[in-house]
Amino acid sequence: MKHIRLLRCRSVRVLWLSMTLSVLGDRLYGLAAMWVVYEATGSSSRTGLVAAVESLPYIALGYIALGGAGSVMARFSRWRALAWVDAGRAAVALAVPLFWSPDTTGFLITLTLVLLLGTLSALFDPNFGALVPQLVPVEELPLVSGLFDLTSRIAGVLGQGSVGVLLLLVSEIELFAVDGCTFVVSALALGWLGHRTATEGRADDAPGDPPASGRQGPDVRARSLLHRHPRIAIAVAVHGVALFTAAVSTVGLPPLLVSRFGQGATGYGLALAATAAGGLAGNLLTGQFAGRRTDGDPAVPAESWITTYCLAWALSGFALAGLGVAGSMTTVIALCVVSGLLFPICAVTLRAHLTRFAPAERLRLLTVDQTVTRSAGMAGLLLLPPVVDAAPVGAFVGAGVLLSAAALTGWWLGVRTTEGPPL
Repeated sequence: MKHIRLLRCRSVRVLWLSMTLSVLGDRLYGLAAMWVVYEATGSSSRTGLVAAVESLPYIALGYIALGGAGSVMARFSRWRALAWVDAGRAAVALAVPLFWSPDTTGFLITLTLVLLLGTLSALFDPNFGALVPQLVPVEELPLVSGLFDLTSRIAGVLGQGSVGVLLLLVSEIELFAVDGCTFVVSALALGWLGHRTATEGRADDAPGDPPASGRQGPDVRARSLLHRHPRIAIAVAVHGVALFTAAVSTVGLPPLLVSRFGQGATGYGLALAATAAGGLAGNLLTGQFAGRRTDGDPAVPAESWITTYCLAWALSGFALAGLGVAGSMTTVIALCVVSGLLFPICAVTLRAHLTRFAPAERLRLLTVDQTVTRSAGMAGLLLLPPVVDAAPVGAFVGAGVLLSAAALTGWWLGVRTTEGPPL
């Protein structure tokens, strides 16, 4: 397997293992947040509110950074700075079980902690995505995108697959404490990597530093980047629609499983595990091609990546619509596998393309993608839960059709668009 070659590098191996553990904790956190709130309130709207609150810092910090204050993000573009951010995330996650209660006060305190956790994650995610490609030679940049996407796929399988066992040992709310422990491990790994780069006399990998082309990080403007590379703007727009429609599945799957199939937390975990297993298979399939760089190859159409990206999202839309009309739990599981299979194709395709950009440009484009998708996701979590409560079948079908239509439109526009080289 091509990923094994990258894991022979000690820095990549330590970082990858720690991130896999951290993302595993996040999967447990996600399951706990959705299920605990829904069980306590019986409200899809309140369940969506918890997820929406976590997205607020992503949107606020993203717009601040894209509005010209690029130093806000660049200030954390160091391995050691990210280690402190993860230490903060560990403290917040460990505090959630201490303050949770099913009454209004406990719910509001939990919302506050979720908001703080989202703020730290908003600083962490784009900087981590911009730093990772600097660990490998340029010819392995597409491959490293697939490798770190694999962390979420493996963590998804292990997280959802083990949740039934964990719930025999701890309560749902105590899964937050497990998440906090994984952040501690991640912080230690990032601190070690920062110390190692300093000891070896190398810069602590700052995307805000002047890249080889001589362009300063703060001078890179998102609007000019998207103007020069319209296919990326199209991809980000489609990604935003995908995150908007994902709210239907996020808040609608638990009540769908309860009302139609009589399933509880175990059935919900099974559906998520099926999605994760499909994601793992999709990553391994994508990884067979991730290591091939086709820059400048006349035999490969320049728009091939946008075609792959948009058509994968179009198929995801059909699978989402299918969940609304599924007649059996077996069909639900099959559709979850298909959805999971397509997710890494979308994620790796876009991330691999962005690795071709200089560090400062890459950080800015990752911030654009994060800001747009979080904004769209929060809008979906605020607007769609009442639709799910009122008409669950129509919500799933409508969301799936919207995603497929947006993706096919993006594909049609993308193949007719021309743009310059990324570097």
